[in-house]
Amino acid sequence: MKSKVLSLALLVAAAGAFSARSVAAQDMGGEMKTMTAQVVDLACYVNMGAYGESHRECAQICADAGLPLGFLGSDGNVYMAFGAGMPAPLANETLRPHAEHTVEVTGKVMQRSGARSIVVEKVSMKK
Repeated sequence: MKSKVLSLALLVAAAGAFSARSVAAQDMGGEMKTMTAQVVDLACYVNMGAYGESHRECAQICADAGLPLGFLGSDGNVYMAFGAGMPAPLANETLRPHAEHTVEVTGKVMQRSGARSIVVEKVSMKK
């Protein structure tokens, strides 16, 4: 009886590990894209329309508090910014030095139910 319970427990653990690996390796779609965008504090931009150099310090404070930074693309769309991995972390650490500046960003762009996101691979100040 003990061996049957142990065998079942090992089988369940192995299935769980296999399933977790499958989800982590799953391609979530999207396309690689390089675009010009302004790094914005999404909470202040979406809720109050606040952005620009005069909002830079506030954007950095909000990012430090865990509020998400994202992009206002030159295409007029707003993008939530994430780092790679599952669960996807916010990209605040990478974007904080560029808060409210215009940058060139490369990453995987996705859209679902009207929401846009980009998994940031590279970001640099626009020349």
